[in-house]
Amino acid sequence: MPDLDALRARWTHALEGVRPPGGPDPAPYADNLLARWQEPQRRYHSVTHLTAVLDHIDLLEKHADGPDLVRLAAWFHDAVYHPDRSENEERSARLAERALPELGAGPSHTRQVARLVRLTVTHDPAPDDRDGAVLCDADLAVLASPPDAYAAYTAAVREEYAFVPDEAFRAGRAAVLRELLDLPRLFRTPYGQREWEERARHNVGHELGLLDPTAPGEAGA
Repeated sequence: MPDLDALRARWTHALEGVRPPGGPDPAPYADNLLARWQEPQRRYHSVTHLTAVLDHIDLLEKHADGPDLVRLAAWFHDAVYHPDRSENEERSARLAERALPELGAGPSHTRQVARLVRLTVTHDPAPDDRDGAVLCDADLAVLASPPDAYAAYTAAVREEYAFVPDEAFRAGRAAVLRELLDLPRLFRTPYGQREWEERARHNVGHELGLLDPTAPGEAGA
């Protein structure tokens, strides 16, 4: 289980980096977000995932224009998560748009965080979107996991969608994987391209081959 006190400190540090001194106490907002990230329907999109994304943002920090804004976007990007709903990212962005002004963040910072949250629908930032590249790379870094960790990730995703019959899940998951493989690059930062791209494409292609043995060339990718 991740250290919740350490996460609260990370939340406060990121928030203080984008707002004037003396704003409202960030602790209740951290507790609200952490409660959301620990909801019972989550198996992959949990506080462990939040921690991993924050860790990867720290790793990629030099590639961002506003690293603390990216960190705040990570906190909000799956804050609303119900596997049976399709508007999670939009609702998460709206949560950021409500909470950040209350905490003293300015309009431009609030807009940027909400924009980044909405970007996780496609994980396809514009070429000049450095903050978007860092958030998307941090969110997708799990795709470059070693085999055992990747298998645990896919099993956790399946658990989140336990209410979906096998055939429908396989078709839906395969469609998501094809969309990822169709991206020109899975990772947009120089670090991600160098360290994660090849392994992630192998993992995604292999999973797609298991889900759909007719997928040409994927099982042995």
